[in-house]
Amino acid sequence: MYLKYLSVSNFKNIEQLDIDCSPVLNCFVGNNGEGKTNLLDGIYYLSMCKSKFVASDYVNIRNNEDYFMLKANYFKDNNEESASCGIKRNGKKSFKYNSKEYRKLSEHIGVIPLVFITPSDTSLINNGSEERRKFLNSVISQTDRQYLDALIRYNNVLMNRNKTLKYRVSEIDFSFIDALNEQMSIYGQTIYKKRKAIVESFLPVFQEIYNAVSGGKDIVSLSYRSDLEKGNLKSLLEANIERDCALQYTSAGIHRDDLIMEINSRTLKNSGSQGQQKTYLIAMMMTQFRIIKQHAGIAPILLLDDIFDKLDIERVERLIEFVTGNGFGQIFLTDSNKSRLDSLLKNTDADYRLFKMNSGNVELLQSSLQ
Repeated sequence: MYLKYLSVSNFKNIEQLDIDCSPVLNCFVGNNGEGKTNLLDGIYYLSMCKSKFVASDYVNIRNNEDYFMLKANYFKDNNEESASCGIKRNGKKSFKYNSKEYRKLSEHIGVIPLVFITPSDTSLINNGSEERRKFLNSVISQTDRQYLDALIRYNNVLMNRNKTLKYRVSEIDFSFIDALNEQMSIYGQTIYKKRKAIVESFLPVFQEIYNAVSGGKDIVSLSYRSDLEKGNLKSLLEANIERDCALQYTSAGIHRDDLIMEINSRTLKNSGSQGQQKTYLIAMMMTQFRIIKQHAGIAPILLLDDIFDKLDIERVERLIEFVTGNGFGQIFLTDSNKSRLDSLLKNTDADYRLFKMNSGNVELLQSSLQ
């Protein structure tokens, strides 16, 4: 599977952009703020039905414009496929695959598998557990519709339970709370089992990739923590009901799950250098790639946005060798350092195209076909 053609209209700072893509390696060079990340976010949008960076769809519409439109043609399973997404200001999002509009956007997740590595991924280390749950959800949802369905249903039930807990205790319908507890327990157990299984399969691959990029300099670990390790979720919810009424929110459940990141037996956040942290994150995303490829049967599109900063030259060389080797499919890569990209392309036999981004416009500078 690969992206053949991309058209972007009025998306962030991009007025109009049309590119024919290499099936293997696509590099974009340009100063910061020229639109490189926005271009990759457009590709991400066509896989995940949303921006990686902005929660509101309308914020992605270019200033003083009324809409944005993303269109792409893919080659998948020996067939030509197409995807498009359009949003009008104060209007409805329209998302189509092969010219057919989805009834639910969740039906599209996993159709075009994708992994996006960005500098903002440091939030996985520095921010709260919600970011790490999002990562787990991204890994599993692209290959497991049962998981995605359970997650959506769990979050809806959780929202209703938290809304009910905001009433005065005398006004709370505890029979309704009991019914919500039952539903949360069913969906939560499904989510817990699948998260636990994916982390167990994730760890050895993650350690292998980290060692390949770092040169085996560190000992890293990644573990899963959940309230459900203590027992059945329904029992936990019932045991915590007085506390939940006082707090006015649900204090136990899979919405509190976390990933514990360690390096050399210490927490990564407090003990890891910037280079170690970035290598750790890259290894996590590359492992996500491997897991999705294994379950989906096709290599996801890989987006690498400005990933070389904070890495020493040895790690950069190992990473480049790793991602351009066998097993990876189509790659989109950005960098502000053209000489670094020139060096990469000089030493690769892969099919490639090098583009320059400038104020949201794109120019083909070089191609392996030239």
